[in-house]
Amino acid sequence: MSAPLLRVAGLRKDFGSRRLLDIEHLDIEAGGAYVLTGANGSGKTTLMRILAGLEPAQVRAFEFGGAPVALAPYPEALRRAIVYVHQQPYVFHTSLRHNIEYGLRCRSVPAAERARRVAAAIAWAGLGGRVATPPAKMSGGEKQRAALARARALQPELLLLDEPTASLDRDGRAQTLALLAQLRDERRSVLVACHDQEVITLEGFRRLHLEDGRIAPQSG
Repeated sequence: MSAPLLRVAGLRKDFGSRRLLDIEHLDIEAGGAYVLTGANGSGKTTLMRILAGLEPAQVRAFEFGGAPVALAPYPEALRRAIVYVHQQPYVFHTSLRHNIEYGLRCRSVPAAERARRVAAAIAWAGLGGRVATPPAKMSGGEKQRAALARARALQPELLLLDEPTASLDRDGRAQTLALLAQLRDERRSVLVACHDQEVITLEGFRRLHLEDGRIAPQSG
């Protein structure tokens, strides 16, 4: 049996005298789609930020792709492999095309490959008619889809999405739910933190629940 894409053991995170996270074991399978649930303040965002290298924590063992990884300092290779999309993702004050291309330029992706990936990401997100549109003229749902397209264009091995349907109107939520289903169908490795019942009940997503700092698999 192959090793999980991500394996974490003995993850602890304290805030003062409070232990927010006390996770003994967490596995994410390659190509697996997961939904992370939990009450407000349960540590969902903190856990995702730790996995993405945006926040420190005590971790007894961390493996990625079957190999052990030291997280201090967080390796650049892991930053490229794991991409985190914030609940309210920042969209640059330029065109949609430049927003999606930005990360590819930072990674020195050749121009022809950049163009191919940007075009594919825009088409995937259903934003073909908004290529030259600045963020100020985009709806909340369009900005969220732009952020998803930008992350997908980077071709990460693991995609972490924090409340991707929060604060969206009905149409924006429906369009974002459709993209989440596509990520599942594409066998992308994805972990979605959310309260949205429509996300939680998406077919093919395995559920993980965070409570009292511990995480346990739920039926799904």
